[in-house]
Amino acid sequence: MTPLAALPIDFENLFTHSPNPYVLVDDALQIAWMNNAYLLTTHRSREAILGLPLLEAFPSDPESESYRLLTQSLQRVLDSRATDEIALIRYDIQDREGRMEQRYWSATHTPMLNAEGKVAYILQHTVDVTELQNLRRLRDESGLVQRANAVQARNINLNAETGRLRKLFEQAPGFIAVLEGPNHIFQLTNAAYREIMGGRDLLGMPLAHAVPEAVDQGFVALLDNVLSTGDAYVGRSASFRLAQGEEPGRQRFLDFVYQPIVGEDGAITGVFVQGHDVTEEASLLRRQELLINELNHRVKNNLAIVQGLAAQSFRAIDPAGDARLVFDSRLKALAAAHDMLTERAWEPTSLRQTIERTIAAAAGEDAERVDLEGPMVPLEPQHAVALAMAVHELSTNAIKYGALSNEAGRVTVTWHHDDEGMLVIDWTERGGPLVAVPSRKGFGTRLIERGLSAEVDGRAKIDFPPDGVHCRFTINLPARSS
Repeated sequence: MTPLAALPIDFENLFTHSPNPYVLVDDALQIAWMNNAYLLTTHRSREAILGLPLLEAFPSDPESESYRLLTQSLQRVLDSRATDEIALIRYDIQDREGRMEQRYWSATHTPMLNAEGKVAYILQHTVDVTELQNLRRLRDESGLVQRANAVQARNINLNAETGRLRKLFEQAPGFIAVLEGPNHIFQLTNAAYREIMGGRDLLGMPLAHAVPEAVDQGFVALLDNVLSTGDAYVGRSASFRLAQGEEPGRQRFLDFVYQPIVGEDGAITGVFVQGHDVTEEASLLRRQELLINELNHRVKNNLAIVQGLAAQSFRAIDPAGDARLVFDSRLKALAAAHDMLTERAWEPTSLRQTIERTIAAAAGEDAERVDLEGPMVPLEPQHAVALAMAVHELSTNAIKYGALSNEAGRVTVTWHHDDEGMLVIDWTERGGPLVAVPSRKGFGTRLIERGLSAEVDGRAKIDFPPDGVHCRFTINLPARSS
């Protein structure tokens, strides 16, 4: 069989003499060409309408349904670059004597695209269905017109809704794409996604061809796994570098989700991609990390300087070194609290962890004789440091004179929120040597009582019953979910 392209056919002549009416309008809706059947059907001459706007050659009331249906159909073709149909439209035209005739039509509008993929012309194929419309019996028996009207109304609503959803999709602040099949062919992308990909043409192309750097950076392997397992993948601050575009080599950080698309038969047909560019946030976090590391370095240097100054100062006034040992112990407690906060980048830490680590640093293996009980309570950095210093003093006192100075004593630390929302912490010692009320307050006691009130909104009260020391801390710390 001879290929169609090889046949000596004059297609313009073919369409000109076709029995079906055709008219061609440009993207400004001006009549650029029509065939003989169209002129016969519309009672016009070629010279009378060629070059005229379609709605000027065949005027209609702008407020009428006829005008609305025709203009909306043509506009949908211009916007979507897809064929649009009008199942039934009443559009009256003048007869040869200039009188208006009531006419009904069915029309198909087909876009003709140029090399840039834009609509250059629209080919209108019209069918005069006036006689069918006027056959009342056929209309009543078959319901053809009613069904056509219903279908057309649904199509108009569906097209409007589809257009609205496409605009929302296109304008979404996060990037969105739909990939189909094992080759991850782009079916849909929005403006944010295309910007991430350097403005490249993506639709209809496999991801590996459109964005080859995605293969080397592991993104295609992730998509393959989603397709094969059906498990969604969540990426956090994933690094991505473009190999081309306006900023080749620029590093971006992305939060994204690869969500499998499941067909009606349960098979996975593609992947829905949704995410956000978090490059700025990631940059700020890295800068914050650098600043925190610098702060930690400086604080540790300052603590080392203080320790060195103390060694020189205490050498002259404390030959035995007892005062220096106490000072070093307190300085180490402060450093330990600082290290704990450093690990969490100065974010809130837990009350239990603060108490556990402070006691462990002071008591060593005897920390096993300390029982802790209470809900999960987060502490801000300033609360954690103040509480750590107070617990260190209590631990040191218990090791020297209290419940941890013998083999049988134990310490219980409990905490809760009272009816006023205050955090209440109780330190209770049992089983140690008999306790006598001290004749004066030492520095450690003053540090415990004044430290919390000076650093945070709290207070401490120490009692000395014979069976063991009891200390209660009360801190203005609102209750949170446990």
